[in-house]
This record gives sequence, structure tokens and C-alpha cells, in this order.
Amino acid sequence: MSFSQSKKNSELIKKDLEVAVRVTSLAANGLIKMGRKLGSNFSDCIDLLSKLNGKVIVTGMGKSGHVGNKIAATLASTGTQAFFVHPAEASHGDLGMISEEDVVIALSKSGETKELSDLMSYTRRFGIPLVGITSEVESSLADNSDILLCLPDIEEAGPHGVPTTSTTLMISLGDALAVALLERRGFSSDDYRLFHPGGKLGKSLLKVSDLMHIGDEVPLTTPETLMSETIIIMTNKTFGVAGVVDEENTLIGIVTDGDLRRHMSGKLTDMKTSQVMTVSPKSINPNILASEALRIMNSSKVTCLFALDNGSPVGIIRIHDILRAGVA
Repeated sequence: MSFSQSKKNSELIKKDLEVAVRVTSLAANGLIKMGRKLGSNFSDCIDLLSKLNGKVIVTGMGKSGHVGNKIAATLASTGTQAFFVHPAEASHGDLGMISEEDVVIALSKSGETKELSDLMSYTRRFGIPLVGITSEVESSLADNSDILLCLPDIEEAGPHGVPTTSTTLMISLGDALAVALLERRGFSSDDYRLFHPGGKLGKSLLKVSDLMHIGDEVPLTTPETLMSETIIIMTNKTFGVAGVVDEENTLIGIVTDGDLRRHMSGKLTDMKTSQVMTVSPKSINPNILASEALRIMNSSKVTCLFALDNGSPVGIIRIHDILRAGVA
């Protein structure tokens, strides 16, 4: 590479970075302005959505439509029934998807998107609440909205007014609505996991009770049971252990493969389980996170644990169950 080429590349890098800084700075400044501009109408919107009996219908055309799809997905993932309706498709039959119990959130930077006209008219005709998100307070969308969330006057980063900063603001406003709504409703980590069973975060929120083996799968025996029978229980249940419970069904001990090796002799099968078991075994609460159970197993160098409720075994979980579920 020649010096001139190296110098040219350096200049290009500098120019590219200047563009990146300009775009992100405009977005950051726009977000600050929007945060300062929001007022009671934002809270009114949360009131409306929190009392909703139907669905949230999000709509928009072009880039606003892509943002609308994201907003609908975020709302749906945080416990609010929501989906996106394309305004052009709405004019050709999809209006029938919208009921009088729903709320429509319409996005349009100019507030004059012609494809929204039929959908806006439909909401006015049937008294369906309309939330407008636009940059123009004097526009058809603003005039027809029951609640108006107006974006601040900002400079677009792209040439010829191509939506850039404004779409960033729309996405952030949608996120703000979703988060404020879930906090208003007391949306918990358990609720989030319900809607994200396959996601990384959903897996990290799995509890022992979600993965443990229960009922007849749990290998249990009594202290008076002969080891000949306890060994059969250990073999049939395939966990390599047996929990020992007293008359009150309280876990008082455990028999492991290690215990069998330590007592290996011709008399083992004639011994009582109480003579072989390890007393006061480690156990866990079924309501703790599976990730915490994994940590306990690793630190204790065991491969399975009994889950207890008030001292009684209600399940058993293996390290393989946790790893198979994708918890790590």
C-alpha cells in the first residue's frame, strides 16, 4: 500500500467517524428534547392502555411501519396483546381485525400519511381510541387523535429529510410506553419468562420447579428399608441416588453411588438403609433459579439435588436437566 493510499484511507476513516458522531449526537439530543417535552398526555396513554380490555393495534407506513412492528413486538413481549396492521392492508379488509375494545397507535412523522386516512376514519366512526405519534401538531393525525404524543422539532441526520432521528425517537417512545405500562401493571420476571421461554433471558429465569422431576419419578425410600430394595429403587429411577424420608416424609438422608462403594461387602444388601445413608444431605428450594441450583451443584461437586418444601421432597433435579434447558 502506497503512502497516498494510506493517507486517503485515514481521511476516509476520519470522515466516516464524523458522520457517525453527527448522526448519534442528533439522535441523543433529540431523545433529550423528547424526554423534556413529554407531559400528562403520556400518562393518559398509560392509563388508557392499562385499562384496555382488547388489543393494541399499531400502524404506520414506510419506516414508521417498521418502527410500529417493533413497538407491537415489544408490547406483546411484556404482557400486552398487540400486533401490527399495515394501513394499506387495513383499507382492503384488515379493518375487520380491529374491534371497539381495541386501541390504535398510529405513527406518522408528517401526520398526513394518506394510507392512514381509512383507518383513522374507522376509529372515529366506531369510537375506537386513537393514539397519534407524529412530529406535526397541526396535522390530520394530530387533529383526529384522542391522545397525541408529539415528537419534538429535530433535525434528521439523513439527506433530504430521510427519517433517521425521528425513527429513533419513535422507537424510544414506544419503549417508554411498554416499560411504563409493565411497571404500572407490576409485570414480574416470571411474567417475562412466560412470554420468552426460548430466549436467553427467559432461560436465565427458569426455576428449579420448572425443570425438576416430580411424583413417581422421585427416588425415595425409608431408613428401615433393606438396601436390597433401596438399590432397586436407585436403579429403576436412574438418578443414581435415593432420598431417605421418615414417617413425616421429611428428608433425613440420601444414599448415593459413593455410599454403596463405601459399604461394599457381601452384607450390603442385608443392611438397613439407615446404616448406609449420608445424613443431612444438601437440598434446595424449588422456587430458586435453576442457575443458582447449578452454582450450588458445581460448588458442592454433586450432580443432583432434592427440592424440599417444608422439609419434604417434592422433586429432584439433575445438573444435566439444567444444562439441557440452556441455563449456564
